Amino acid sequence: MPEPNKKLPERRNSSVSNSTRGVIFTIVVILLCVFLISSLGNNGETEKTEVPLSEVIARANDPEGNIAKLTVTGETVDVTLKGKDTPTETSRKDGSGTLYDLGLVNHCAELSGDELAECAKKYPTIEYKEDVDIWGIVFNVALSVLPILAIFLFLSYMMKQAQATNNQSMSFGKSRAKLYGPDKKQVTFKDVAGNEAAKQDLTEIVDFLKNPKKYEKLGAKIPRGVLLAGDPGTGKTLMARAVAGEANVPFFSISGSEFAEMFVGVGASRVRDLFGRAKKNAPSIIFIDEIDAVAHKRDARGGAGREDEQTLNQILVEMDGFDNDSGVIVMAATNRVDMLDKALLRPGRFDRHINVVLPERKDRLEILKVHFKNKPVESDVDLEAMAKKTAGSSGADLANIANEAAITAAREGHKAISNKDLTEAFERVAIGPERKSKVMNDIEKKITAYHEAGHAIVGHVLPDSDPVHKVTIIPRGSTGGVTWFLPPEDRSYKNIYELKDILARAMGGRVAEKIVFGADAITTGASSDLKHVAELSKSMIIEEGMGTKSRNLVYPGDSDTGYYTITTGKPYSEKTAELIDEEIKNFTAEAAKRAEEVLKANRALLDQLANELLKNETLEEKELAPILKGAKLPTSAKLH
Repeated sequence: MPEPNKKLPERRNSSVSNSTRGVIFTIVVILLCVFLISSLGNNGETEKTEVPLSEVIARANDPEGNIAKLTVTGETVDVTLKGKDTPTETSRKDGSGTLYDLGLVNHCAELSGDELAECAKKYPTIEYKEDVDIWGIVFNVALSVLPILAIFLFLSYMMKQAQATNNQSMSFGKSRAKLYGPDKKQVTFKDVAGNEAAKQDLTEIVDFLKNPKKYEKLGAKIPRGVLLAGDPGTGKTLMARAVAGEANVPFFSISGSEFAEMFVGVGASRVRDLFGRAKKNAPSIIFIDEIDAVAHKRDARGGAGREDEQTLNQILVEMDGFDNDSGVIVMAATNRVDMLDKALLRPGRFDRHINVVLPERKDRLEILKVHFKNKPVESDVDLEAMAKKTAGSSGADLANIANEAAITAAREGHKAISNKDLTEAFERVAIGPERKSKVMNDIEKKITAYHEAGHAIVGHVLPDSDPVHKVTIIPRGSTGGVTWFLPPEDRSYKNIYELKDILARAMGGRVAEKIVFGADAITTGASSDLKHVAELSKSMIIEEGMGTKSRNLVYPGDSDTGYYTITTGKPYSEKTAELIDEEIKNFTAEAAKRAEEVLKANRALLDQLANELLKNETLEEKELAPILKGAKLPTSAKLH
């Protein structure tokens, strides 16, 4: 394969516009010079005749001497004749006489310096000047030049605008991809923590780019495309850049939405230009982020005239056309694989599909170490405990927690990040900031305390529920209080017993309010809990096949695998919809009954925990342990 170019060829400006601008500039400069010389000439002295001072004295004393004005400048006397505007004769004060002999100034002594100036004030016909007014001349010239200069600048601005418009129209179909070459900061796999399986697959792509002949000898073809699929924030873009950094090849990055325009054909033109640039710099990598924006499924409602379909068709052709030896690998990232067109996913285009999954606990620990590497931390900061707390968090979430911890430490005036700062950052990211301005009265505090105590006791007693980590009645985010349950380890699956325990502990808050304050005194504080119960129950029934009467039956919503009825607009009939509603109702009733049995059996414990919350507002796991130690599980609340 050809060696990668270090720099793409730059697009040259039009020579015609440059030459035109140069001619105009030259003409304006010549005109300015001519005008300046002319102005200086008009403001300077005219040619004068030098005569003896004695003659000037005689003519000044003679009424017929025809002298209008005498101008004294230092040792020189300029004579202005009547009917003239400028001096026509000059005399110097030498041995031939002095101005003392002048009849006009016969009351003055020997004239020089300041005395001569005073004499000029007494006799208006004599004008005294110390030197030439250069600044006046400059001001007059500038006043004359400024309008011409303003016109020139305006014409230059208009020409630049016209040229910019022309360049924009010419580059409308050009790709907007950013090039990250060897001169840019390189990202390698060392900068990517976690997702070892995905990195292993991508390592082979790097080896393809570095040693293509090793595979060609065995008849293997370099993959044309690699699709990175995963949840938002899992590091898909970072991994693509790491591949380019490891292989040390040019990396063209562009978003799928940057192909789209309102004009038909622009997207396809940009695709052609992007692949053309990549081929000139081969071997190289093209990375298309959020490819689902431009490569979603085609349908019969489209047609060849639609802009998005033209763009997709051009991508398909470029990835698997007649030119199969271009040395360009296409990498793309999406979190909606189900939205992509099937033609794009087949072998020969995107040969490899790599799932970038949410990090596991050990991966989360490594990611946290990366983000805290350059931050000052105190010795009590426990990143391993934070990795345990953050199950289900993405790499972007963990980076956000690290940044919030630094912000919290700075806000509190700490020199290093403490464990308290880290905990506050986690809770702020997970739920929201503390609403310190929210003031609850005593009744609201009591209701909240019993509500959260109900969650905690039910979750602690049920055998398949996660352990209670923390309980607080301090308002945070949109909640009045929070009860945390943290799993002891990461799990890929949940069984029906675990899910039903989650439903029961979610109902624990509403049931606690009912037991303590009466069935008619329930509040709106359980609204989010009830929504969670309804959504989880529905998911268990229509997606997981866990219904009691509809066991093993699922109702997919994907139009490719399911069907939609005219009456319900859903992939099931009205009769099935009634069955699902009944199942959800039964699941909710069962969860509420189990929670009630647990709380009635532990009523004294409920009061004790609520009182502790009213006193301390927040209870950690170590403070909860002695209180919940005596809790018991009634037989009626057991499932198996």
